[in-house]
Amino acid sequence: MKALEGRNNVKVYNLSAGKSLPEWLTERKRRQLSKRDVDFRQKIELIQDFTMPDLSGCVRMSPDGRYILATGTYKPRVKCYEVASLSLKFERCVDYEVIQFDILSEDYSKLVFLQEERYVEFHSQGGRWFRTRIPKFGRDFAYHYPSCDLYMAAAGSEIYRLNLSQGRFLNSLQTNSPGVNRCEFNKIHYLFTCGTEDGRIEAWDPRSRHRVGVLDCAMHMDTEYTSASHFNTANRFGITALAFNDALTLGVGTQTGQILLYDIRSDKPLLVKDHNDGLPVKDLEFHNSAKMVVSMSSKIVKIWDKETGAPHTSIESEVDFNDLCLVPDSGMLFLATEDVKLQTYFLPSLGTAPRWCSHLDALIEELEEEEAPSQYDDYKFVTEEELKQIGLQDLIGTEMLRAVMHGYYIDSRLYNKAKMIANPFDYDDFMKRKVKQKITEQNQRGIQTKKLPNVNRDLFERLTEEQNDKGSKKMTSADALLKDDRFGALFISEDFEIEKNSAEFKLFNPVLNKMDKKRRNAKVEEELEEQEFIKAREEMLQGESSDSDSIISNSDDEKKVKPVEIRNSKKQRERYQKKGKKSPVKEDEQKKTESKNLSFTAADSLAELKASKKKLSKMTLADRLEMEDDNQESIKQLTFGSREMSYVVKKTPKDGLLRQKQREHQAERRKVRRSTANLKGKFRTKD
Repeated sequence: MKALEGRNNVKVYNLSAGKSLPEWLTERKRRQLSKRDVDFRQKIELIQDFTMPDLSGCVRMSPDGRYILATGTYKPRVKCYEVASLSLKFERCVDYEVIQFDILSEDYSKLVFLQEERYVEFHSQGGRWFRTRIPKFGRDFAYHYPSCDLYMAAAGSEIYRLNLSQGRFLNSLQTNSPGVNRCEFNKIHYLFTCGTEDGRIEAWDPRSRHRVGVLDCAMHMDTEYTSASHFNTANRFGITALAFNDALTLGVGTQTGQILLYDIRSDKPLLVKDHNDGLPVKDLEFHNSAKMVVSMSSKIVKIWDKETGAPHTSIESEVDFNDLCLVPDSGMLFLATEDVKLQTYFLPSLGTAPRWCSHLDALIEELEEEEAPSQYDDYKFVTEEELKQIGLQDLIGTEMLRAVMHGYYIDSRLYNKAKMIANPFDYDDFMKRKVKQKITEQNQRGIQTKKLPNVNRDLFERLTEEQNDKGSKKMTSADALLKDDRFGALFISEDFEIEKNSAEFKLFNPVLNKMDKKRRNAKVEEELEEQEFIKAREEMLQGESSDSDSIISNSDDEKKVKPVEIRNSKKQRERYQKKGKKSPVKEDEQKKTESKNLSFTAADSLAELKASKKKLSKMTLADRLEMEDDNQESIKQLTFGSREMSYVVKKTPKDGLLRQKQREHQAERRKVRRSTANLKGKFRTKD
């Protein structure tokens, strides 16, 4: 729903505003559009599928107010909408385009269509009932309820009558004009009027089938074409619209874009209203509850007072209008246009919403309550307290301030200067800016990954791999394709997305499917290797921490245990020397020195471990990987930031002994084996 500010500050709500979506879009794509597009989220679809494939020609509402019927192309069709469910009830296609149609019953059970190629078609509730033709091309028709006669205006001077009760044509009415454009019945006294090509209104009594009066409207048209030399010009002053307001008031729309209001007892118009666009008036209706007249041309719909002709408001659109339908006793109207959508407008100034969409009034009230005062680019809205804070309260009442509601509009440049003078250093604003700056700096830290496109991602990855491969011959072509602006839409627009499941793609690219499978398998292997690497690294760090703890505990125990001093005599030393053994004193001294060295090395290793942990915590990931490169670890840089790491595992002596035994066993078997070189020919059996 879109609120338009009409003329004279009258609110006009366009209930059909917004982008139209095709029927083949899935629900998933519709939800994606609702997330991205704000206008789509705020869209209110009053009647579902209120559209036509190409354009709409006519729109009507049933007399009971329960159904809306519209015709359009292409293929020519009629659609019926039920207001109780606000959705489509049925749709029928016809053979020829509909020029005009009318509803003969209270609901949709009896319809009559005036079609091209001189056809008149009748429909019942189940479908088409009967079709006939008239001698000349039809332009308009009107139905006389008391006698069940259908009066049809055509390109000739005759008005054809078809009695629907008897099912036959009656004597036609002969006019004095070369052609009849419009015809209308007064619903109170059933006076039949028809508008001709030469600007005359002829009135007929359906009871006696005689002409009762002729009204020349061309004499009262206040236009530049009213000179006598133009009176005989064909179709210059043709009547294009007719409407009765009550028993005496008649509205006439002309080819020159004027509306004339007549009292049928006088030949002089009560009021002449000009559209000032030079376009013919296509439709004309009276809004009795608001005492307004609604006139429509192909470019504009004007609503004006029927007593004074003062303009109330107007509705304009980018597409041409074809037909107008006012919802009785409400402020809603439907417009058939040269577009897919049938437009729906609601004007609260003309009346309330219909009963079948009464929620519209509450919705509009909420929108008006939430509506904020209009803002301007070069001006700022300030309250009186803000003016006192910046020291501009003396300007109240001068031309520098514009009073609006509970505040004032002030020039933004003057406001900024006054604020800088009053608060040269605003601490709160300064702190807010600093906090925002810190947050942005922290967000920018870390690994900057390359964002992959959503469209043709596999092609983008393949091209980047070729670009990174310096030895590849395709490096130049891939680089040129990625950097060329002409091919930028290839990875943005969904129109250029490659459909890999299509049969054409599989026929032309049989090898790429295998390559894609290999690439997927390679990606899976890379992910598994990365997970294994992370687990191994965690286990290694846990092992280092446990070893350091054991070293620390051993050193502490050795510090607590004091070495035992053994004093021996010379004889005991000589005995140990004779037997070839070392003296226990020397052994004790060696143990002391070893324990001291062990304690020193444990303390040094603990300090080094703590220092290394601090350094590692402050170092970046790139520096850590460089350190790992120095530790005899082979690291390969893969595409898109991933890394592959391999460790050299030292072999145990047991594995070497086992392999040596296997080699010796194989050598013994070679010596014992007998060769088959002496065997020649085949064994023959004796008979």
